[in-house]
Amino acid sequence: MHRFLVLSLLLLPVVSQGAFGAGGPLGIDHNVTLDNDGVTLRRFQLWVEDGVVLGLGMGALWYGGESRIGNTYWRAVDAAVLGGIASTALKYTFTRARPIETHKPNDWFQGKGHYSFPSGEVTLMSAAVTPFILEYKNDHPSVWALELLPAYDAVARLKVGGHWQTDVLAGFALGSATGYLAYQRDSPFILEKLPHGFMVGVKASF
Repeated sequence: MHRFLVLSLLLLPVVSQGAFGAGGPLGIDHNVTLDNDGVTLRRFQLWVEDGVVLGLGMGALWYGGESRIGNTYWRAVDAAVLGGIASTALKYTFTRARPIETHKPNDWFQGKGHYSFPSGEVTLMSAAVTPFILEYKNDHPSVWALELLPAYDAVARLKVGGHWQTDVLAGFALGSATGYLAYQRDSPFILEKLPHGFMVGVKASF
């Protein structure tokens, strides 16, 4: 729960900007001034997302599932995949129009092509970091700094008009939930379905 509060505080400057007369399920959704430049440049957002996905894949393959770090990587892969499936299903269910498509945050069920809720990218970022935080938070408190990834992505998606405030908060909550579920399993789901070589990892073969 406190993770959700942390992200809410990080988003507060963006959430409160022009919040008068806002709407949405929490009454906080509103258009913000577009800023597709610098660190919020859409291309830069995609670089960060691709880097996270690549990092998860390479880490899982390199370490395998027999070590603590490798097992955590595979749980993060599970979480990211599950988060992607869940967020996509919700997008197709609610078909909410994005801020760049409408000035009305209550435009839900608009049909094909309107997939604002929840944010799939924030879901991915949150899902990817949650298993690492849960595994290492006591040994290495600095691991909490990974929360900057979903926080950055949430703000950036708002700045380019890709999502409403509740879209990114929902993505953060969904990613945290899938990360927690993946972490609680006895063993990583995807790793179980792969040949034993993936359990050993590339590192062990050298």
